[in-house]
Amino acid sequence: MDTLENLVEMKVEGMTCSSCARTVSKYLEGQGMKEVYVDFGTDEVRFVNAVQKPLSVLEKGIDSLGYHVAKTNVHQAEKRPVLSTPEQKFWFTLPFTVLLMMHMLPGFHAMHNGWLQLILCLPVAWVGFKHFGRSGWQSVKVLVPNMDVLIFMGSFSAFVYSLILLFFFPWQAVYFETTASIITLVLLGNLIEKRSVKQTTTAINSLSKLQPEKALKVLHDLVTNKEVTEEIAVQDVKVGDRLLVNDGSRIPVDGEVLRGEALADESMLTGESMPVGKRFGSAVIGGSLITDGSIYIKATQVGQKTLLSQIIEQVKRAKADKPSIQKLGDRIAAIFVPVVAGIAVFVFCINYWGVGLAASESLLRSIAVLVISCPCAMGLATPLAVMVGLGKAAKKGILVKGGSVLENLAQIDTVVLDKTGTLTNGDFEITRFETFDFNERDAKNIIHHLETQSNHPVAKSIVKKHEDWHHHNIVFSEVKEEKGLGIKANDHFGNNYTLGSPALQKNQKSDNPEFDIYLTRNGITLAAFDLSDTLMLGAMELISLLRASGINTILLSGDSEKKCREVQTALGIGEVYFRKTPGQKVSIVKKLCGTNKVAMLGDGINDALALTASHVGISISGATDVARDAADVVLLKGITALPQALNTGIATYKTIRQNLFWAFLYNVVAIPLAAAGFLSPMLAALGMAFSDLVVVGNSLRIKLKK
Repeated sequence: MDTLENLVEMKVEGMTCSSCARTVSKYLEGQGMKEVYVDFGTDEVRFVNAVQKPLSVLEKGIDSLGYHVAKTNVHQAEKRPVLSTPEQKFWFTLPFTVLLMMHMLPGFHAMHNGWLQLILCLPVAWVGFKHFGRSGWQSVKVLVPNMDVLIFMGSFSAFVYSLILLFFFPWQAVYFETTASIITLVLLGNLIEKRSVKQTTTAINSLSKLQPEKALKVLHDLVTNKEVTEEIAVQDVKVGDRLLVNDGSRIPVDGEVLRGEALADESMLTGESMPVGKRFGSAVIGGSLITDGSIYIKATQVGQKTLLSQIIEQVKRAKADKPSIQKLGDRIAAIFVPVVAGIAVFVFCINYWGVGLAASESLLRSIAVLVISCPCAMGLATPLAVMVGLGKAAKKGILVKGGSVLENLAQIDTVVLDKTGTLTNGDFEITRFETFDFNERDAKNIIHHLETQSNHPVAKSIVKKHEDWHHHNIVFSEVKEEKGLGIKANDHFGNNYTLGSPALQKNQKSDNPEFDIYLTRNGITLAAFDLSDTLMLGAMELISLLRASGINTILLSGDSEKKCREVQTALGIGEVYFRKTPGQKVSIVKKLCGTNKVAMLGDGINDALALTASHVGISISGATDVARDAADVVLLKGITALPQALNTGIATYKTIRQNLFWAFLYNVVAIPLAAAGFLSPMLAALGMAFSDLVVVGNSLRIKLKK
């Protein structure tokens, strides 16, 4: 979303299918709302109110469409009218419909009475016409006619035709049971469909359940001079609050351990299967479960800033992002209803005037055409598969930032990998250190102070491992970090320092420099050293899996040729680029994207531009904030989850195509069968009611795929 400040979330009840969702979405877009997402399965509606329109106006408009914006006030919710939900409407109409159908059984001669059938049909017709008619009419008004238009036309035609026969031709059979069966069976289909669709949202539900509602805040009792705890709502926790988390409880917010020891199960958030030990200074994640011990923590991130809240928000945003393949289904669904209505009229004319069938038979065939058609299947084909795919990825510790990303993941044939912090663990060891007519102790002190100014993995590793290099303070000014090269800074004496790769130094022009890192002052080299790094755990497995899948691997790094070749040989990477600046990385990735579908895996600031230049930018949980923001996919479990991410994309894209094929095939076959008289309106209603379940069931299969 553009901004959380203008983000609006609401629950809209009464939506029974994807056509209903499109009606609400079209209305909100017409009111100037941006990034509209409507999920009829969960009743969730999200949008950015960029024009600051009063919510009361929008709520009233949604209510006028035939739906209901749920109130947060419990007393208001209790005042809802009877027969306000699809479940209530179905169970109300079912007995009347069953009685009407009994005229087909031997021994129930009384049920052949047209006036009795009218009396039994009236309650069903009243519910159905109000339900489908209001929704259908409002969808026509916003120029997105939905499936309810077809259902209303079919059931209303049968009802009016039966009334005409009853009043003017009482000796002929009436079709009130057709009206009732259409309404009741479609309500049943809506009910089953909605309950089935809810199964596709289990990932977000599982994540949401990790959020505890209460927290134990630690306070100091001035009277007893002892610590006491007070139970408060999690939303009332503020940064800096001290909290107690006991054995068996979930950590309410992100924080830092102040005292105590415990084991925390973080598997749902990080994919780490084993409980993680927590003690003084350890970071803890909100939503993780304390399996043993008790700890006091200080809240560091609360509300929407906790990792769990960001993950949930990321998954919700991703659901709203549409793959390009969905555009085809959306375009067809948008014109589907008027086309089917035209076909129904054409079928009546051909059968009545062309073939010479009776008006009743011609009308029943037209009604069957109206009822058998199913625009919902096309509307559901893509979003359901995307929803399940995103949910499965989230459960595997893979955050995908959009449905279009899943589509792109399915087509990746080349993976470009950064080296430091991605394939190697970034835990650097200094293997050789040399000074040039300069005091070693002073050189190390300067290096330590300069590295504290950087977020680069090399700098962090040096500062952490060599705290003993700090001897006296040095104040630097005009500190500038050049991505992929190093740091430049001045001291208060006016001296200019550089610390970084040979490409940063003016007096180091060799293509094969002797050292990895140089320290200079005023252009004169003071010291230099070499670094060694070890392979990341799982790097060998990752490259093997990618190669086995036929995916080309390329190493793209700012490091020296020697170190890049070592990694290339150790892992069996196909191609290597070394000593590349961030700008050069972007150029290489863009060139590769011209002929391949490219994913870029990186973790540093210097990778951010290349991540955005690729078809799919991928980062890991321990990456810099800039890299994670630039990435389309974040691997919480580390680099070994990349093949899972690619396979999830492939499975989702394949399922989308299967769903769309079924949706098209169903309508292409079903409509001619109905037009030819092979399907009665009742069978047509039954077929339409359950057609969407094929799409739902096929989408749920993604969960079962390994």
